[in-house]
Amino acid sequence: MKIWIQSNTKNISQKVAKQLQSKLLQAGITISANRPDLVVTVGGDGTFLSAFHRFNDQLEHIEFVGIHTGHLGFYTDWQDSEVDNLVEHIVNNQKKTICFPLLDVKVTFKSGVVSHFLSLNESILKRVSQTMRADILIDGRRFERFRGDGVVLSTPSGSTAYSKSLGGALIDPSLAVMQFNEMAPINNRVYRTVNSSLILPKEQVLTVMPAPQSDYIVTIDNLSYDHCSVQKIDYQISCETINIASYRPKRFWLRVRNAFLVDEN
Repeated sequence: MKIWIQSNTKNISQKVAKQLQSKLLQAGITISANRPDLVVTVGGDGTFLSAFHRFNDQLEHIEFVGIHTGHLGFYTDWQDSEVDNLVEHIVNNQKKTICFPLLDVKVTFKSGVVSHFLSLNESILKRVSQTMRADILIDGRRFERFRGDGVVLSTPSGSTAYSKSLGGALIDPSLAVMQFNEMAPINNRVYRTVNSSLILPKEQVLTVMPAPQSDYIVTIDNLSYDHCSVQKIDYQISCETINIASYRPKRFWLRVRNAFLVDEN
């Protein structure tokens, strides 16, 4: 087995990563970034997202697991005090694999260049300083004419992030759906929006066709592309998934409760 450890730059994360590497090497496991079987992240959800984008061309054979060294993360299952326990589970291969849906993002630029991205969390389209105007299509048919700050497309596992702050639904990651949310929509006689979250199944494509401008910002998780001339963006749940190595039960709704609600016990 080959394992790669990806850590953020915080001292506690670096310390835990070195401790983990030492214990894995003692167990006879190879540490390598060259086509690893397992990627262990040490940090928070941002570190996990960075590792996903680093290896998202190898998703068929890679699994991911995260150790959090700060606040509770939605992708990081293990605490920094549980390194010995995690190493034991890795060595004994005591796990099952859980697959999370990914968002396929196809950006067509005004130049004609087409770029494909995979998003684990969410993708945002907005302008730098002014309101955005766009037609929203579902399976090629216009659904609404939007004017506002921007739009957010999220995966189920990303529904706890920006989407939630916009009033979106929290979605169990076992469901292969995507969620569309509007950012500060303006409604008048010309621009009419549903002003509500849309939950779309895997087979459907949502297209955003913004008005011609050169100052769009496109984000894919923690990646950002500024001053883009975007012709359209097609969003759809991808055929690919991310494989999470689950060494103990992964309780999404318990994670939601601990993150957003007061623990009464």
